[in-house]
Amino acid sequence: MKTRESGMPDETTWTGFFDPVSILTRLGLTAHCRDVVEFGCGYGTFTIPAARIARGTVHAIDIDPAMIEATRTRAATAGLSNVRTHLCDFVEDGTGLPTSSADYAMLFNILHAEQPVALLREAHRVLTTGGQLSIIHWIHDASTPRGPSMDIRPRPDQCQAWAQEAGFTLLDPGIVDLPPYHYGMVLQWSS
Repeated sequence: MKTRESGMPDETTWTGFFDPVSILTRLGLTAHCRDVVEFGCGYGTFTIPAARIARGTVHAIDIDPAMIEATRTRAATAGLSNVRTHLCDFVEDGTGLPTSSADYAMLFNILHAEQPVALLREAHRVLTTGGQLSIIHWIHDASTPRGPSMDIRPRPDQCQAWAQEAGFTLLDPGIVDLPPYHYGMVLQWSS
């Protein structure tokens, strides 16, 4: 099941919205992280930089075969052997990854899904005790060039509350501004 309003623009437009290395650095992804899970990898915009940072496998998951192929191709072109793509409906069926199998999870621009807490619970399930979850989403401003409609676009406090309900605790520095169009946060597996 695709999330609400989940269409992707062309790759050049999409990648122009982000500085992935800077975002991942600000959200605490380091070489100390082993395995990483990305929920909704899209074109691999964050997958490829994450694979260069993490010392383990980056599990790039998406429901769209075209996005899986784009990510697989970008990883091969970059000479990365630590990217594993998974075509699956993680919203409906979960990731299929083992419990406590990753140190770091990324839910980027996806918590406008109809059941955000279910996604966060799946992230909690696959993370090791003390593992970290990073979230980014579009700021709550209708002037952004993209993003879900305002009636389903989550505010930072909503994302934090949903994550806490799923068993995560917000880490310092709290909500991070990721200009020009996003905010982010890092949370830790807590229960």
